[in-house]
Amino acid sequence: MKEFLKENKIFLAIIVGALIIGIAVYFGLQKSSEEELSSTPTQCLAPSEAIVTKIIDGDTVVVEGGFHVRLLGIDADESGFPCYEKAKTRLEDLILNKEVRLEKDVSDVDQYDRCLRYVFLEDENISLQLVEEGLAIVRFYSPDVKYQNEITQVEKEAIDGKVGCKWGGVEIKKEEETKTTSNPNFSVVIFSP
Repeated sequence: MKEFLKENKIFLAIIVGALIIGIAVYFGLQKSSEEELSSTPTQCLAPSEAIVTKIIDGDTVVVEGGFHVRLLGIDADESGFPCYEKAKTRLEDLILNKEVRLEKDVSDVDQYDRCLRYVFLEDENISLQLVEEGLAIVRFYSPDVKYQNEITQVEKEAIDGKVGCKWGGVEIKKEEETKTTSNPNFSVVIFSP
């Protein structure tokens, strides 16, 4: 055996080297596939109808079951920006503790594992309403563009009318919130910026 080892040192070195490289490659591939799985968003298991239990900000809510839902088609200010409080408060007024319908477009979840959905209270598209009231801006990412035309049109009208926090100080409120209107559905309150 000693003689065999002396005569075949190079052969044995190649075998040992190949084993070491093989083991390193195996564990490297295994680690990268685990990282890939952990960075891949999961499937959204939120029901199509649910009660909103918490408002995170003007475009993100939590529904029963703990599912975080990002409203499609809009972007509202984050904490520390001018319209953050107004958008969050308005979203609370509209849907907190109410049953809503969650409608999927093409994408299921975003990179933060939030369910991507249009949110409806009865037949009212909440994204459209926040844009119409000047509390959020239009933000669509392909392929999720189902209501792009409608929401873009109300944003244009909000900009032209200088409506809400985003576009110049005119805020639209539902009648339940104010009694200073001749129109039974809406009133206009003007704020000085």
